[in-house]
Amino acid sequence: MSAHKTPAHAPAPTPAESRKISVLLKVYGVYCLVTAAAVLALIALIAVPLIQYGADLYRERHDVTLTMTLAAAQLVVMLVASVGYVAFGVLVLKDRRRYVAQIAYALLAVGIVNLVLEIMLNGFGDNLIYDGVRLVVLLVISATIDPTLVSERQLQRKLRDMETEEAAEAGTLGRAKGDRGFIELDFFNLFWVFVVCCVLGLAIETVYHMVVVDPGVYQDRAGMLYGPFSPIYGFGAVLMTVALNRFYRANPVVIFLVSAVIGGLFEAAVSWFMQVGFGAVAWDYSGSTIFGLFPDPIAALFQGRTSTLFMCMWGALGFVWIKLCLPWLLKLINLIPWQARYSFTTICAILMLVNGVMTLQSLECWYQRESGLPPSSPVEEFYAEHYDDAYMANRFQSMTITPEDSARG
Repeated sequence: MSAHKTPAHAPAPTPAESRKISVLLKVYGVYCLVTAAAVLALIALIAVPLIQYGADLYRERHDVTLTMTLAAAQLVVMLVASVGYVAFGVLVLKDRRRYVAQIAYALLAVGIVNLVLEIMLNGFGDNLIYDGVRLVVLLVISATIDPTLVSERQLQRKLRDMETEEAAEAGTLGRAKGDRGFIELDFFNLFWVFVVCCVLGLAIETVYHMVVVDPGVYQDRAGMLYGPFSPIYGFGAVLMTVALNRFYRANPVVIFLVSAVIGGLFEAAVSWFMQVGFGAVAWDYSGSTIFGLFPDPIAALFQGRTSTLFMCMWGALGFVWIKLCLPWLLKLINLIPWQARYSFTTICAILMLVNGVMTLQSLECWYQRESGLPPSSPVEEFYAEHYDDAYMANRFQSMTITPEDSARG
């Protein structure tokens, strides 16, 4: 009897897993391995002087342009991609079909990020051909290299659709199972919580400004480049949902206090980020008082980034949200046909992501122009042409940009 007999419990390899990777793909794997190793060696040689140059430039000029930020991000993405391609080449040579497919998916994501950065830095042209061809090759490899993964994905999708259909018929679609809270904290539910609350929050803030702050005067309080969205309320609602999901049966006082603390800290953090990153001030509660009797200690502690009144408003909103609004919202988002909920949500999420990225970039370019820096890349020229100072001031009417207030001023 052979001493090297395969253990009885070892599963036999499937035909797909036992197939050798083609010679053509192995040649491509060697190419990826060699080129990626060369890029890593080059990065290792220039990393230290490049970091020193960047540090000296920042000390001398004390500004970080969008172009510099994008170039640094692209260098980091290039480093990650090179490490991934080295691993990809090694796994191809070792005939690890399943792992090759998995790393191909990861490299696809990295490649898309790199392509976007390349477009923003150098525009559209021949510079995109090489990266585009690589993405197509990776897409073909990821889809064909391991047939067993394709079968697994199909089975998982069928099982998910069956469970979704059963929940829809039972009227429990989107509800958490067992004792995990009220709502299922999956991407579908949380995304639509974000979207709906972006709109509702903007509507409430606009009405509040017209009735209380400046009676009869309309002011656009939108927080994104496109659409009636105020993302601070969307993200705040997501935070409230995640934090309070298990508290929906708790004592109202507990819900109020948890909501007030989370909402106030979140509001202060967003205000700090906007001012430090962009010199932007969208709200300031400095000088607030408690019933006009004495200075608001919360407003003083957080330098006007939040206040006692607004923390109490967050607390009340959190209570109303978890007790009344969330059940209503779950019914609303379940009006989306379950057969189309994932594809429709994916499309809307991509559009919202693009909107968010463009919003941050437009704010960055606005900051650069307010700092007296001329556009230095195609992306900055694009925003200077289509979203100039007048457009930004009209779109973000409650916001001011003061570069001296930022960490880069």
